[in-house]
Amino acid sequence: MVAMKRLQLISTVSVYSTDAETSKRTDVKISKRCNSRCIKSCFCMIEYYTDNVLFVTLYFAIFDTLTGKDSMVFQFPGVKFDLDMIVKYNTPTPRYTSYPPATELTEAFTQRDFHNAIAASNQRKSPLSLYFHIPFCQSACYFCGCNVVISNNKSVAQPYLEYLVREIKTTASLIDGDRGVDQIHWGGGTPNYLSFEQVELLWKNITRHFTINPNAEISIEINPRYIDKNYIFFLREIGFNRISFGIQDFNRQVQVAVNRVQPDEMLIDVMSWIKQAQFESVNVDLIYGLPYQTVHTFRETIAKTIELDPDRIAVFNFAYVPWVKAVQKNIPEEALPLPQEKLEILKMTIEELTRNQYLFIGMDHFAKPHDELAIAQRSSNLKRNFQGYTTQPQTELFGFGATSISMLEDAYTQNHKQLGDYYRAINEGVLPVAKGIQLTQDDIIRRDAIMRLMSHPALHKQDIEDKYHISFDNYFFQELEQLKLLEKDGLVQLSTNHISITEIGRLLVRNIAVVFDTYARKGAQKFSRAI
Repeated sequence: MVAMKRLQLISTVSVYSTDAETSKRTDVKISKRCNSRCIKSCFCMIEYYTDNVLFVTLYFAIFDTLTGKDSMVFQFPGVKFDLDMIVKYNTPTPRYTSYPPATELTEAFTQRDFHNAIAASNQRKSPLSLYFHIPFCQSACYFCGCNVVISNNKSVAQPYLEYLVREIKTTASLIDGDRGVDQIHWGGGTPNYLSFEQVELLWKNITRHFTINPNAEISIEINPRYIDKNYIFFLREIGFNRISFGIQDFNRQVQVAVNRVQPDEMLIDVMSWIKQAQFESVNVDLIYGLPYQTVHTFRETIAKTIELDPDRIAVFNFAYVPWVKAVQKNIPEEALPLPQEKLEILKMTIEELTRNQYLFIGMDHFAKPHDELAIAQRSSNLKRNFQGYTTQPQTELFGFGATSISMLEDAYTQNHKQLGDYYRAINEGVLPVAKGIQLTQDDIIRRDAIMRLMSHPALHKQDIEDKYHISFDNYFFQELEQLKLLEKDGLVQLSTNHISITEIGRLLVRNIAVVFDTYARKGAQKFSRAI
């Protein structure tokens, strides 16, 4: 464990009562000198590492001198920011875009295994979700954790597209042609790295080999720095009806520090073009924890984002891992906000977004009440997959391109990450699968329970019992005993028929879901913190 440095922490916090109807706010300035021996009277941080990977960060805080009790609870619509519980449960857990987590995929999964999984998928006749990965970017964003290829020479995209088309043709030949596509997503990298002609080439090959349902969700990620009005309208005309772009932060000092300069006027223009083109849904991404961010500066970013009026907002926590992602070495570590500041930024973000009619969907996602994410959650049709929350719970996901992940009912696979390996596999006439996993029946049952908890405020035991012909209480006897400990801390409420997530538990849903995760009990995986 690294030594704790003495810190002078000065901050202003807003103290709320726990009763939402009678909440009172008091701004209190905290100034406290602390060291590693005073964890019960200050706000500090301890970090330690294992195998060069951040293992856990613990925050210690107590504000009994301010509130007369050992808790700080902030009440927002649908969610409570309980500082004591965040401190206690801010430990590494999977993000549960899948179960088992992607860390369980292995090279023992063979080509034959994937062929068999596709054949089984054909028997189920599930509708399809298709993901296409465009890995290229013109410049590096220093916060990025994705697998990308940085090049200003756009000729590198053409051979990649040719191989991608070959993969589409090979994989589509194994999938029954009568299975319609309900969802398509182009991600990256930067999909608008492609020229008009290259977009048309890829789109024509998708529609040639798959049947796209009339009401399919067809979305694309764009980089606003490399797009104009004509390109936006072109995407809409070709068939895209949903779009997403990264803002990260409006503050120029932050933008310069992460090598992603985007003037306000640029972002306003892009949103204006998107609305003129009548896209059905617009998502924007923000990141908190970037260098030079403060509560004040990020409040301005939130205000400007709300003014843009997107349908969805994703607010991601920046993980500084330069030993994993070398590009992050360009970020000055001393400029990163302290853990205390990050928590205050998160609290402020939730407060401002929920105050301005954005619903807290879960994890790091917010949506307007009319958006499909909010509607799907209300109708119990929200699901998580490797792309995050999705409104298509019945689909099976096939990923195309380097690093792409496929997520079938009982098997997951991931393509080769390096372009050379990806090209080599396709030249050999095989699917470019690098690793995968075959799910057991226990995996499938646990996944269902975990995903229901991740996507909805309650798990109805009868739904699991009817679907899998089990007694929920008997099957999950050990897990229910563990949940009783979370119930004591106010994260869940247990009843005969339900496991309900409280408003405090919604920010810590990963800690609730991990109770059902048998792989997490191995203790060997490395994951990001819950908050």
